[in-house]
Amino acid sequence: MTASDDEKWMRHALALAARGVGWTSPNPMVGAVVARGKELLAEGFHERCGEAHAERIALDRAGEAARGATLFVTLEPCAHRGRTPPCLDRVLESGVARVVVAMKDPNPLTDGRSLAAMRERGIEVEVGVLEREARLLNQPFLSRVLRKRPWVTLKYAMTLDGRIAASTGSSKWISGVESREWVHDLRRSRRAIVVGYRTAITDDPILTCRIKTEPPPRQPLRIVLGGTGSLPRGGKLAATARDAPVLHVISARRYRGKLEEPPGVEGVLLGENLKPGESILHELLALLHEREVDSLLVEGGAQTLAGFLDAGLVDEVHAVIGPKILNDAEAISPFPGNNQCSSIADGVELQSVDIRTMGADVIVHGYLNLL
Repeated sequence: MTASDDEKWMRHALALAARGVGWTSPNPMVGAVVARGKELLAEGFHERCGEAHAERIALDRAGEAARGATLFVTLEPCAHRGRTPPCLDRVLESGVARVVVAMKDPNPLTDGRSLAAMRERGIEVEVGVLEREARLLNQPFLSRVLRKRPWVTLKYAMTLDGRIAASTGSSKWISGVESREWVHDLRRSRRAIVVGYRTAITDDPILTCRIKTEPPPRQPLRIVLGGTGSLPRGGKLAATARDAPVLHVISARRYRGKLEEPPGVEGVLLGENLKPGESILHELLALLHEREVDSLLVEGGAQTLAGFLDAGLVDEVHAVIGPKILNDAEAISPFPGNNQCSSIADGVELQSVDIRTMGADVIVHGYLNLL
């Protein structure tokens, strides 16, 4: 095969992998293709956590035709038994002559072991084809394995003059219908969503993914951060807590007493014994990591957005800019200005920025950290 053939099949494998978005967590999204020259023999992708992995699906579908062929896979085949058997065993018994891998698996249980085992068996192995694209696809997985915390994404909608709400607190709607539908798809791809207590009370959001898919979307854990009392029993979060989980996180230093949350809402006190330089947000991310939550979407309000930014815990930003101007000095900015920047050069700058339009809105997307 030529280098262009390798990239062609790997792009196909990456497109397959992306079909598992919202379902594979805490596993990575993985796609696999079995090909001979320009001929596609079989393909597969990891559809959801606990089910068969991409390599096994593709090789099972190819059967004996896999002998002497090339396997393209977006992540090094796992070498350990987890919820499913090791993919390495299936690759070794398949008879493939060559394996092209986009990126190594950083999980210490694999981390190059499969690559070495395949080479020892005489299989030609190539690593790094479209590696950047493969890493971008699985930043939450990389964050869970390498940093032991979820990947954190900020999402907010603001006006042309940089406001997320009027001085009265009114925020519906800054963005258009198309952008709001896109947000539901973004929620589908994340395993948890957090808003501040004030936003939960003022906006009374439901925070579920309401796009229609088959099967229905896997709902994220909904988190409310802060406050000095329980969530309102008449609110939408409490009303839907039995259908999709709700976690209310309160500072142990600000609250004294027994948490009495509405039925279905889990109340947690955090931050009583913080280490120097840490905030309650570090403890929240540690808790989510323990629960195998690999990605967190921060939807507001201003103090919550700024809190994650100030703590250095933001990895990715989606800023939706609606074509409105409030011209109100008391309107609310997405970041209330907790830090003093002496110059523009001191500001936080996004990397790998892409900009697109959606309806009448503009969405600016970029990263602060890439793994």
